[in-house]
Amino acid sequence: MHSVQSKIPILLSLVVPLLISGPFLPDLIISVTSIFFLFYVFKNKDFKYFKNNPLIIFFIFCFYCIICSLFADNVMFSLKSSIFYFRIGIFACVIWYMIDKNKSILNFFYYSLLISFSVLSFDAGSQYLYTKIILGLPISGENGRVSSFFGDELIMGSYLSRLFPLLFALFIVKVKKGKFEIYYIGALFVLIDIIIFISGERTAFFFLNLSTLFIIILIKDYQKFRLITFILGLIICLIITFKTVEIKERMFTAPLNDMGFVNSTSISDNKYIFTKSHDSLIRTAFKMFQEKPFFGHGPKMFRIKCSDDKYKTGIEPCSTHPHNFYIQLLAETGIIGFFFLFSALFYVLITALRQFISIILKKKRYLNDYQVCLLSGILITVWPLSPNGNFFNNWLIIVYGLPVGFYLQSLHLKKG
Repeated sequence: MHSVQSKIPILLSLVVPLLISGPFLPDLIISVTSIFFLFYVFKNKDFKYFKNNPLIIFFIFCFYCIICSLFADNVMFSLKSSIFYFRIGIFACVIWYMIDKNKSILNFFYYSLLISFSVLSFDAGSQYLYTKIILGLPISGENGRVSSFFGDELIMGSYLSRLFPLLFALFIVKVKKGKFEIYYIGALFVLIDIIIFISGERTAFFFLNLSTLFIIILIKDYQKFRLITFILGLIICLIITFKTVEIKERMFTAPLNDMGFVNSTSISDNKYIFTKSHDSLIRTAFKMFQEKPFFGHGPKMFRIKCSDDKYKTGIEPCSTHPHNFYIQLLAETGIIGFFFLFSALFYVLITALRQFISIILKKKRYLNDYQVCLLSGILITVWPLSPNGNFFNNWLIIVYGLPVGFYLQSLHLKKG
């Protein structure tokens, strides 16, 4: 058993690079390690990892989603997304358990993130420079966007922005850091800022800025470090904007035009939620919510019900999801499901407020810098005012579930 335990941290840390290949291999690792963890828990009757309010609430939410699926028009189709959703909570417990048993997992994850981010950033930077700057050719990715190893899956920016707070957290908590490592991390942070920007993923760039401002305001020791790298990154992004028409169009002109703030001819011109397409999806989902406000239509049912004439709204009413977590949960799980996610947002904001007050009053900080970074990773998951992917998407739940295990373990350690 001890031999197995020593290999689990390495296996878990491989989730980070394997996410680049898609959801299958990371999901497989989660399943294998979760089985090992559950075997340990029941064998040793050590249920302390499940005896905490956030996980209890999460498992209640998972059970509720299954109930909603059972009442959906297409039960089996809906159950595919809800019946095993609980595994991400188990995965968080696995990370928590392994940190307790083997602190080396922190270094394994740190270097796994560091290598993955470095390879992606340098490859994406080379892709942009070689095609756009050196040869003057259009970028080879779909729609002329940088995507590195993700290819036509334009989610590189999402990957980097959502996992960046975890990288920063593990950098902070790392005990020994040489000068070269600090300088390298600083340069990498600047590069990451730039790469997310030139990826053309507006939501990812917004999340990066949101988490960065959150961290800069609430941390202590590496505040100036991140502020300097952030400013340098923004300056270079600004220069790129003036020199690259496609990026300026993608990141600024197009969304402002879609929202009705550019090329408006009168005050009565329509304003849209995010973009015309997003507006259409959101309004369609809201109509679905209005019909079944308490329990919704069932997880994953938006993609089926959105084609119904009584819900369809706008120019593009149908997709696999309505591109916003909150409106998706309203449509698919009703106000009750929505409340679970909103309660997570409420917790993050209240915790951040307590941290801010402790700083203003110059008292002992409510959270340490490591916890602030992890909390910022959770913040960008529960943030309501932005487009999102599919709440029940396998790849996404792994990405936004990763910081949770580290955060829960840190809270438990603090209480201890």
